[in-house]
Amino acid sequence: MNHILARRAGAVATALALCLAGAPARAATPPGVASAGSADFTRAGQHVVVPALAPCSVGGPTTASSAPVAEAGIRFGAGTSTCETTVVDAQHNLTETRSSAQGTEFELSALTASGGPRLKVGRWKVACTGRESGTSAGWELEALSGFPGLPREIPTNHRHQVKSTAGAVLAEVVFSEVLLPDPNDGSLAMNLMHLRFTEASGISGDVVVGSASCSPTP
Repeated sequence: MNHILARRAGAVATALALCLAGAPARAATPPGVASAGSADFTRAGQHVVVPALAPCSVGGPTTASSAPVAEAGIRFGAGTSTCETTVVDAQHNLTETRSSAQGTEFELSALTASGGPRLKVGRWKVACTGRESGTSAGWELEALSGFPGLPREIPTNHRHQVKSTAGAVLAEVVFSEVLLPDPNDGSLAMNLMHLRFTEASGISGDVVVGSASCSPTP
């Protein structure tokens, strides 16, 4: 089992994101929201739903927290989020928004029944900042296990296959998943980890660990 103690961190700005080949598109990006995570999957006939945890918005509520949540095959530790607006130039009425979420002790055990690993993240954080000049997002991950072969420096939209002991691909995890609107207006959304189950796992659905989005400010 791969166990990573060192912190991994990354960032992406719209200047870079606009050039990202294959970056997924979405209809619209909320102006400033964040969430500690969510899940919606079906396993052995059992539907598991974890609604968005600790959701915040620059329009309110601007702060939120969530207690640990444990459902069949998945666990989220305590999480918090903050979505704030700061006046950076009162004379010209310029503002900046920052939407962030963080959490601890995420664990996905749903794949062990199919011969897959137990996936863990000890601590993580994701944030998105909106300014007049554009947007940027950053993230941190600590104490990962169950992700063998993960590069030390994780690039944006990095796809990692989660395999069983027999080599079957049970799920795909996209790290620092960037979502851009179409048409692109300079806004940015990021999922720190987005896991999608494959048919081989016997599970359908997905799991998100940490999300944040922002738009250029007036």
